Amino acid sequence: MRTVTRLAGFAVGLAAVFGATYGIGRVVDPAPAAESRHDGDAAHATGEHDETAARLPGGLLVSDQGYTLEPLDAPAGEFAFRIAGPDGRPVTRYEVAHDKQMHLIVARRDLSGFRHVHPELTADGTWRVDTPLTGPGQWRAFADFTPTGGEPLTLGVDVTVPGELTERPLPAPATSTTVDGYTVTLAGTPQPGRTSSLTLTVSRDGQPVTDLEPYLGAYGHLVALRRGDLAYLHVHPDGTPGDGRTRPGPAVTFLAEVPSAGSYRIYLDFQHGGRVHTAEFTVIAGAAPTGDAPTPSGPAPTGGADHGTPGHGHD
Repeated sequence: MRTVTRLAGFAVGLAAVFGATYGIGRVVDPAPAAESRHDGDAAHATGEHDETAARLPGGLLVSDQGYTLEPLDAPAGEFAFRIAGPDGRPVTRYEVAHDKQMHLIVARRDLSGFRHVHPELTADGTWRVDTPLTGPGQWRAFADFTPTGGEPLTLGVDVTVPGELTERPLPAPATSTTVDGYTVTLAGTPQPGRTSSLTLTVSRDGQPVTDLEPYLGAYGHLVALRRGDLAYLHVHPDGTPGDGRTRPGPAVTFLAEVPSAGSYRIYLDFQHGGRVHTAEFTVIAGAAPTGDAPTPSGPAPTGGADHGTPGHGHD
């Protein structure tokens, strides 16, 4: 059953606002208790900050290893932010990872919306992109990057887009889904705390797709988000296009390790026919907490006329 609410007032967990970008949308950050340790000097002085961060999955922290995700005011229709470095100044140098310096992923808190986009960096360290937030709701924005000379990081912050919101239940687990006329099947089950093999196979009109196109240096990309806190996992497939052994479909295999038991929504990006498509699945890792897992079902379509609402896409 869908629940309709209206997002109007909201708390602010960070003193930053996406002003004109989303009307009166603001950044919030009701993050896990561990995140509060990133405010103040005591945690830095004792090393507790880094020890806590090392135990957390990606995307749960707005600040980690001295780097902080700072949302900025932006014109209507634009999303802007910067990464402040350990010296407090905007970072302007980044490593290229999977063909891009910055991967920005946004997802609605109910996991019904997902976007993977690539902002442009300006000389002053500001990242800008057309807004990926496609409708009212509580969204989580993930900045996935590697600062030059540093370690790969994923920082996250909550953003509220006000308006009438239709809450969507988490779709039931399924081993097959459709998107944009493609059928994608999933083999394998993630196991908490250990590496699991997940193979996704792409077909169209009943025929295997054997000419997948490289997208960001791979034949597929997989993002997993844990239901509830949206702990983030971004993995890439085994093999590289052009390495002499990796075939361009129909199967793409990922080696992934989820941080805990529970329900996850996974998003597969793949490119074919010059366009990027996103297939979505709900999966259960280990024994999900009582009431956490939806009732299993058969194939669950994700595409069709409703695809992209409230939002799935790439730039």
